[in-house]
Amino acid sequence: MSRLPDSPETTTARHDVPGPGNDTATDGAGGSPAGGRDRSNRGAALIATAVALPATVLAGVLAFNQFAPDQPETEPNSMTTPTPLSTAPVEMAAPALAERPATVCRALLSQLPPAIRELPQRPVTAGSEQNAAYGDPALTVACGGPAPTFADTDKLWLVNRVCWYGSEAADSTVLSTVDRETTVTVRVPDGYDQPLQWVSPISETIIATVPSVDDAPTGCRPE
Repeated sequence: MSRLPDSPETTTARHDVPGPGNDTATDGAGGSPAGGRDRSNRGAALIATAVALPATVLAGVLAFNQFAPDQPETEPNSMTTPTPLSTAPVEMAAPALAERPATVCRALLSQLPPAIRELPQRPVTAGSEQNAAYGDPALTVACGGPAPTFADTDKLWLVNRVCWYGSEAADSTVLSTVDRETTVTVRVPDGYDQPLQWVSPISETIIATVPSVDDAPTGCRPE
């Protein structure tokens, strides 16, 4: 807001009261030229002072803002700062495989996608020809492990023509193929919703590289 001309100080400066002994001093056109010039000079000086004071203050404020160091509008919230995803090798076991499973697993690993959905592939500590890992926390793929055991009444899931049996483990859902000559096991961390959706792109690679068995469980047949 402008401090001119509504402030009381400005009003006093612009309307001078005649002093004693100066009876001829008037604001009209017929007054003494000398007295008029004196009053005009005094009035002009007072107006200049009134104008200069706030202008000086304003100039000082602008100069301070110009040279003062910039301050962040808000302090960064460390709780919302994204944590970098780990790219360190994922610890995985690599049991010895017979020749046939080893060959099948090499074929599978060579054709796995470089990423599963938004999870990039990461290195593993052992068995790079039979193990793979993606993202942080790591979703893992292990080829050639033991086949899962389950009851005839247990539910199985057919995902992209690959049949999976699921079980719950600490902090993850374990999905294992039950219709392939070599078992493929995927561990999906609990932080990833809908575990079956995560094995969909893996199923496509399994179809292309891991032969199916003739005696697949009944629950693997589409209804």
